[in-house]
Amino acid sequence: MYRTHTCGELNLTNVGQKVVLSGWVQRSRELGGMTFIDLRDRYGITQLAFNLETNAELCSEARKLGREYVVQVEGIVTERHSKNLKIQTGEIEIIVDKINILNPAELPPFTIETETDGGEELRMKYRYLDLRRYVMRDALMLRHQIAQEARKYLSNEEFLEIETPVMIKSTPEGARDFVVPSRMNPGQFYALPQSPQTFKQLLMVAGYDKYFQIVKCFRDEDLRADRQPEFTQIDCEMAFVEQEDILVMFEGLIKHLFKEVLDKKMEEPFPRMTFEDAMSFYGNDKPDIRFGMKIHDITTLTKGKGFKVFDDAAYIGGINANDCSEYTRKQLDELTAFVTRPQIGAKGLVWVKWNADGTFKSTIDKFYSEEDLKKWAEMLKSKPGDLILILAGERKATLKALSELRLEMGTRLGLRDKKTFAPLWVLDFPLLEWDEDTKRFYAMHHPFTSPKAEDTQYLDSDPGKVRANAYDLVINGVEVGGGSIRIHDQHLQQKMFKTLGFTEQDAEIQFGFLMNAFRYGAPPHGGIAFGFDRLTALFAGLESIRDVIAFPKNNSGRDLMVDTPSEISQQALEELSIQVKKDHK
Repeated sequence: MYRTHTCGELNLTNVGQKVVLSGWVQRSRELGGMTFIDLRDRYGITQLAFNLETNAELCSEARKLGREYVVQVEGIVTERHSKNLKIQTGEIEIIVDKINILNPAELPPFTIETETDGGEELRMKYRYLDLRRYVMRDALMLRHQIAQEARKYLSNEEFLEIETPVMIKSTPEGARDFVVPSRMNPGQFYALPQSPQTFKQLLMVAGYDKYFQIVKCFRDEDLRADRQPEFTQIDCEMAFVEQEDILVMFEGLIKHLFKEVLDKKMEEPFPRMTFEDAMSFYGNDKPDIRFGMKIHDITTLTKGKGFKVFDDAAYIGGINANDCSEYTRKQLDELTAFVTRPQIGAKGLVWVKWNADGTFKSTIDKFYSEEDLKKWAEMLKSKPGDLILILAGERKATLKALSELRLEMGTRLGLRDKKTFAPLWVLDFPLLEWDEDTKRFYAMHHPFTSPKAEDTQYLDSDPGKVRANAYDLVINGVEVGGGSIRIHDQHLQQKMFKTLGFTEQDAEIQFGFLMNAFRYGAPPHGGIAFGFDRLTALFAGLESIRDVIAFPKNNSGRDLMVDTPSEISQQALEELSIQVKKDHK
């Protein structure tokens, strides 16, 4: 056999035993007449010891081993003189009496250490090496544990894990589809699913009232740290439920994961917030509520004092940064530079310091009296020693900029501890959003989201007023899950298609199979999908979901390791009846 034990399991109880280990050479150290090698596998590291005096030939052979050599060793477990309690095997070492080189290795392009010297692009190119690092191992082990615990919880609640197709029909769900040409049907294409949405609804029609699936999804959209072209969802659907049933069931799932995976008990119900309040007080629909610093509308308090920036603005909002009156001018200039970056887009920053002695200092002293500034401070619930930061402009854009400023201040003040978790349900989203370019409404979630019963009357007269039976779960400012109660009545679904600008023919071509199913008795149903990659990154305290995916793509959607996407042969193109435009950009 190649090994009797792994490199992570031996301890003092094994002293005196003859063992066989196999793994990779992590590092080698020469100390006088002794050579020490750290042997690594998935389970841990074990120190190997070679004595030049007692076995010069073997010690000389050990000194020739390079990093990442794959070796097998035999030896006796002994107690270490200099213990390393930071590792699981740190109280023992192996006195080696035999080495077998299973495979030599070239020097890797970066160090296989937690703190590596390899940049992200280089590590993605050699991902199979990057995955040897324990930080990556820990992320994948965490991912595995979350998947197993999710399956356990949902199975105990009588959900069935059912696979749905990967090659489906192209349907509009908010992003571009990835398409797959059909050789057997020239000129026709499959689409990769952006989600299993229509199929899980069909499963509800079929009577499988509790479905889940840990499933791959595909969306052709601009990428960032929390997006990949292919990603994984914990996808769930239930029949004969209302919104409250969904929230209770899946709040239970998240509490279960926190308890079993992170040993964090969450006893209290998750707070709930409307979409309108989230936008008004936090500037976005996924607020980080680990800290306060709410946005306040001070428009009415600032008009008519001769300050043109405020007098011309449709909206003026501010946040209160506690205990920051000692912020230097340099720090304030940095904040101004931050909010005026093109991706944030503010025209400038107004600040007001409420000094510890009760006086005020600001950039607009000549326009506003101390009495005026005190009214602002009171509205923002400030106190002496606080710093007020104010932006002005068009409401939507200003709220967005204030949201970014709030998060930046939260980071600067150390209020966004990755070990603190603050979950939140965001409810009552708009059903539709207006696109000024195309002059039409689009579904804010997808076309199957049901409107609130009391708002259905506005679908014809004022569609923008209609709220959805939709909900998102947000943790620490990250949207980790979202879903809705679905439309199960074919007449309401047809009305929804009409509101979205679908002709009857368009609706029939794209969704006729679902509408036909509804004719045979569709139950009330709803569901939710959790971003499995995002949830894992959140649990791991990592910023990018790439760090919890074994083989991710970069920001250009490329897999640097296998060098894809890539061209295919002319013969393959001809078999698929495809012609490529060489000048296409």
